[in-house]
Amino acid sequence: MNKKLFWIVTLILLAAGTFADAQQAGKVPRIGVLVSASASASVSRIHAFRQGLHALGYIEGKNIIVEYRYAEGSPNRLQELVAELVRLKVDVIVTDTSRAIDAAKNATKTIPVVFTSPTDPVGDGQVSSLAQPGGNLTGLSILAPELNGKRLELLKETLPKVTRVAYITREGGHRGRQRFEEAEVVAKGMGLRLQLFEAQGVEDLDSAFDAAKRSGAQALTFPPTTFLFTNRAHFINASVKNRLPAIYPGTPYAEEGGLMSYGPDIPDNWRRATIFVDKILKGRKPADLPVEQPTKFEFIINLKAAKQIDLTIPPNVLARADKVIR
Repeated sequence: MNKKLFWIVTLILLAAGTFADAQQAGKVPRIGVLVSASASASVSRIHAFRQGLHALGYIEGKNIIVEYRYAEGSPNRLQELVAELVRLKVDVIVTDTSRAIDAAKNATKTIPVVFTSPTDPVGDGQVSSLAQPGGNLTGLSILAPELNGKRLELLKETLPKVTRVAYITREGGHRGRQRFEEAEVVAKGMGLRLQLFEAQGVEDLDSAFDAAKRSGAQALTFPPTTFLFTNRAHFINASVKNRLPAIYPGTPYAEEGGLMSYGPDIPDNWRRATIFVDKILKGRKPADLPVEQPTKFEFIINLKAAKQIDLTIPPNVLARADKVIR
């Protein structure tokens, strides 16, 4: 009788262990997505992210849960939103800009963080190196310092007689100053004088553009920031109103009425971020996943915008464009 009882108890314990293992194996991972801009401004990026998940076999609401949080272009909301994701005990946090990455880094040292579009993750101290990130952060960069120079080069080719270029941004402090100084060095090498103008809000844009024009600026360039991306319609309209040729840091700007844009395909970075997420969910550590660079870049010219300011784009520049909007 004791022997029979022993086997009954053993079978119950084995069944319980198997059930617990099945529960653990069936745990649905939860991903937190922290976006610096608004939901409406980020449609193409989130769509690409969802496509990436689907391609890897993840279906939202079935075998993965995604918690989306949008800062609506307000840096002050980032810390609050990432704190929500930490409280939800998400398995991975996916985020975008340098400020959002800093917020995530300050909020957790244990939850893996995958970033999609920081300007300079090594220079900003977010990772130790691209090859060996260390810590709990990894992802994809957008090569901002190098691309600022490329945009100035394209601007100079389009407008050979230009000597003064206005650089308009909201990004202040040490980081913003460093970004400007990096671009200024490149500008001097091209014989350009780069002038910095700051706008802390949309209400300051008119005065910033007026100041740029009064200073003798003949063209405009902008560093990639959430403020620019969220308020791109205002920047594009102000450029046209002041009849100043401008080059922007990404495809959406030219597609929505900006003169020219050159930059990485950010939605593609969001798609590729899902590969990092998948690897982490399968046991890889962020510290062991090298930071990757963009693989797709686009130079777009909008001839409708050129016509608005009576500008003729040289044939050699048109020939370099990946896409011409007519």
